[in-house]
Amino acid sequence: MSNNTLGPGIFDLTGKVALVTGGSGIQGKRITKGLASFGANVAIVDINGDSAINLAKEIEAEFGNTTIGISCDVSNEQNVHEMVSKVKETFGGIHILHNNAASKSSNPEDFFKPFEEFSLKLWREIMAVNIDGMFLVAQAVGKIMIEQGKGSIIQTASTYGVVAPDQRIYNGSEYMGFKINTPAAYSTSKAAVIGLTRYLATYWADKGIRVNSLTPGGIESGQNNVFKENYASRTPLGRMGKVDEMVGAVIYLASDASSYVTGHNLIVDGGWTAW
Repeated sequence: MSNNTLGPGIFDLTGKVALVTGGSGIQGKRITKGLASFGANVAIVDINGDSAINLAKEIEAEFGNTTIGISCDVSNEQNVHEMVSKVKETFGGIHILHNNAASKSSNPEDFFKPFEEFSLKLWREIMAVNIDGMFLVAQAVGKIMIEQGKGSIIQTASTYGVVAPDQRIYNGSEYMGFKINTPAAYSTSKAAVIGLTRYLATYWADKGIRVNSLTPGGIESGQNNVFKENYASRTPLGRMGKVDEMVGAVIYLASDASSYVTGHNLIVDGGWTAW
């Protein structure tokens, strides 16, 4: 705990090592930079290794923190063990895990098919990343945090792991030219993330490891205007979220500012789930 428990130092991450999966994605890019800006050394993990490496170079040049990029398929157990071993070997430990990687499949047309036509193969592909990957990474990193006697794990969930989608907002809605919806596989996987978070929070509490989930609301990322307007009309704050608005929540959960917070699902959704 910082000596200045009532000042800005409570959010300081200097000397801490943060591992972020899905680290070069839309949300991951801003969060990795946010962690670095508060002093953390960062391991950026992504299935797109080149993107992770390039982002690491950019962050290191901007903030001066030691930053590495690593390619990893979080649904592959051997990949995960090799990745975590590399991070530990490079930094000596892992203090913060942002378990953020998620899949919406490589084929949007299949991903957005109606429930009645959704394939079991794709269902399992989504689960393999969104929940199996969470399990594998939390398990591997958790072992290191147990040895350290301390750690903070933050797992990305979704409003649709808390409440069901409002199907009305999808009328006329598109993303990158495709008609969109929220598939049951995505909602189910994100509900499982919250369940896993609560389990691990109580399971590892006596090991000094805090485990919380972050539930973002809808974030602007290429949806058409119809969707944005529909979403905004359904949100008390009257708009979609911005990527930067998730950064503060992650810093809070990663830092000593949340030292008495575990098993919590922090919802950052403009009030969406309040209605």
